[in-house]
Order: sequence, then structure tokens, then C-alpha cells
Amino acid sequence: MTAQHAHPAPRFTGAARPYGGGDPYADYRTADFPFARLTDLADRRLGAGVVAADDEFFAERENLLLPGRAVFDPEHFGHKGKVMDGWETRRRRGPSAGDPWPAQEDHDWALIRLGAPGVVHGVVVDTAHFRGNHPRAVSVEGASVPGTPGPEELLSDGVTWTTLLPRTPVGGHAANGFAVPAGRRFTHLRLSQYPDGGIARLRVYGEVVPDPAWLEALGTFDVVALENGGRVEDASDRFYSPPANTIRPGRSQRMDDGWETRRRRDRGHDWIRYRLAAQAEIRALEIDTACLKGNSAGWASVSVRDGAGTGTGTDEPEGAGDWREILPRTRLQPDTNHRFVLPAPAVGTYARVDVFPDGGISRLRLFGSLTGQGSAALAARHREPGG
Repeated sequence: MTAQHAHPAPRFTGAARPYGGGDPYADYRTADFPFARLTDLADRRLGAGVVAADDEFFAERENLLLPGRAVFDPEHFGHKGKVMDGWETRRRRGPSAGDPWPAQEDHDWALIRLGAPGVVHGVVVDTAHFRGNHPRAVSVEGASVPGTPGPEELLSDGVTWTTLLPRTPVGGHAANGFAVPAGRRFTHLRLSQYPDGGIARLRVYGEVVPDPAWLEALGTFDVVALENGGRVEDASDRFYSPPANTIRPGRSQRMDDGWETRRRRDRGHDWIRYRLAAQAEIRALEIDTACLKGNSAGWASVSVRDGAGTGTGTDEPEGAGDWREILPRTRLQPDTNHRFVLPAPAVGTYARVDVFPDGGISRLRLFGSLTGQGSAALAARHREPGG
């Protein structure tokens, strides 16, 4: 994953101009962060939460992890002032009239429980719509704590925090993205803002590293699911919605909570390639087209490939065998969950779903269990990042 950090992300500093009407995102400052194609470990839909904050006077801490972009309504005011879609604290003050300014180290903080523990490769501190009321700087720390600790335990002296992002200036009304070099597995983050202000969203991109003991206890589970360590490596088309939606928890509730491609005008077809949690023996699968009614894929096939390739880029997995079809091209029905029991278990490390000719699916589930080799590899990976 080191190649994606070769070029530093752009830095946005200073306040944005006051809102002048029209599209509030017209002057929003952002960039294409390569790490943003990884899993958002702080996704609320994976079970992430903001477990505590020292202050949330103007806007609730829970807003930090909401899916989707922050919304701005210039006419929305409450009894405390302007209602903002983010986390916003009150203004800090100094100790006296002679010294009214916040101290250099004054800051507010929020504790975040990651929805899926993993190795963090990048964070985005989004200050959308906070133009003159954003923090001057932020920092991010990570900790690995087993179980389900509460705020008191996380704030105790017994927890070791590792700096992922040192205190760094940020800009208002901007997506402030930062590559993270730390290669350890974390379960919780501490976000600090100096000295006060508002942050709309926090995104934490990385690789899920599940607990091998938990997966072993489950026995049979979805070996491609995000929360179990599966991930999307590449796809032919990302026009309407991201392919990672297909391995999120739960059934899709809306059309945009799946994967939908643009309409093809050639003789080709679309596909998604996945890496499984580890080498696994697949026994059954589901292809769900929930909420895709006039735009579901017409047919689909599923293939697997076995090998120890890295598969971290857009190229085909290196060191892997040939693709083997485990579900031949099969007719799909709109808004339907299709279930298939395989005639014989299929062993693989990678999977690919091909849809014909275009359209979408909402979820792919591959049910099976890790092989001995897969269990050993996952246990080693769990130890190496400090898990």
C-alpha cells in the first residue's frame, strides 16, 4: 500500500469565504485521495460510534460519522444558534480579562470506536460548511483495546495512544486528507481539535483486520464481507455507486446502497474483483438485487482464484492461479435475493462477479470457512499490525 502515499495530499488552510448563496459546495475545497478507495473503518454502517466528547454545545458528536456529505441549511437556527451538520464545540476563553485567549494546548476531543478494527492508511477531517468556525489544527491518535471499553477505560492511564496525525493545520470548508504511515491495528481513535470549533465528518480509511478467534468460533461466515476483512480491489465501473456497497452489512434499503453501472453501448460487460478475508472454502453464495428494479443486472456469474498474490492495486492478482467459475452465467430477477448452494466446496483467495451486460447488484455474500492455510495467514496478519 506504500505506493499510494508517494505524493503528499494537498493541504487546505485558512477560513473559506462566508456563504454567499447558491450551492454551498460550489467553493468547497477537496481533492482525490488515493487511500479513499479503501474501507472506511469509521463507517457508522459497520458499527462505528463516537463514544464520548468533552464538548458538543452547538452540534452533536454523532454527526461526525454519518454517511453522506454534510448538509447546510442557511435558515436553520435553534435555541443555541446556527444548527450545523457536524460536531461543533463552544468558543474557548482564557482565564481572565487580561489573558482572554485560549492557551496553546487548549483543545476539544472526541473518542471514536471503529466499526471494524484495522490498519489505518489515511484520514479525512472534513470541515464542510465550517468556514470561519473550524479548528485551526487537528490531531489523531489510535489505540488498540480489546472488548468493548467505555470512555472511562479509554481515558485511563492504562491505555497507550499512538500518534497517527500530529497536530496539523486544517482549512475551513474543506476535505483535509492525510496519509497515515502507522502500520498497526487499531480499535479506537481520539480526534482532537485546537482550540475549538467544528468538524463536519471524519473518515478513517484502511484495511480491516478481524479477530481470528471470533471467525474461528463462527465457523461458517461471509468470507467476503467488509466487517470480516473482505475488500473490493477493482471494478469495471463506479459511475452511479461504489462497488464496496456490495459487501456492506445488511440488505440494501435504497437503490444507491448497491452497485450500479452506467448503460453499456458496446458488447462488453461489467465486473467487480474482491479479495477474501483469507483463503477460504466457499459452500454457498447469495446475489441480491434489492431495490434495483428496472436497472438490475440481467445475468451474473461468480468465479474464484486461489493464490498468495498481493492484489493491492488495479492489476490482476500476482502469484494466483486461473479463475475458476463456481456459478455459471445465471439469470437474475429484479429486487430479489438469489441463493445458490455449490455442488462442491470451492477454495479461493479472490473472487469476481461478472454482470451481463450492465446494471447492478446490491449485495454479494460468499458463505464458507477459512482453510488451515487461511487461518494461519489471518492469525499472522493479526499479530503483525500489533493486534
